[in-house]
Amino acid sequence: MATTDAFSHGVAPENDFGYAQAIRSGELIHVSGQVAFDEAGEFAYADDCAAQLTLTYANLDKILEHYGATRNQIVSQTVYGVHLQQHAEAISAGNLAYYGTHRPVSTVVGVTELAFPGQLVEIAVVVDTRLPA
Repeated sequence: MATTDAFSHGVAPENDFGYAQAIRSGELIHVSGQVAFDEAGEFAYADDCAAQLTLTYANLDKILEHYGATRNQIVSQTVYGVHLQQHAEAISAGNLAYYGTHRPVSTVVGVTELAFPGQLVEIAVVVDTRLPA
């Protein structure tokens, strides 16, 4: 598949691992797992789940903006969390704050580790641009 509308944050892991942050496929936007990359492209807030969530959702907003989409068009999310029971309250609070009254389908998976030392959360979504913004 030729990708003409792929999104990049310009961070090293995109090239090191060989992936796009997001790709439009028709009316759907598939977003790779977002993490707490700062403006310099560095992983930020090691071992601080709430701060990682805030920055992760901000990075997701950059992707949505690129495609002219909104949070209300997110139809599905997968949340990966390290020490899930320990961080369940922070993950729930961050999720509720981000989505407000919108309710995408959601899968939350506890994992033993993620890509970066101190990374506690990663969030992937699917966006349907046919839905009202």
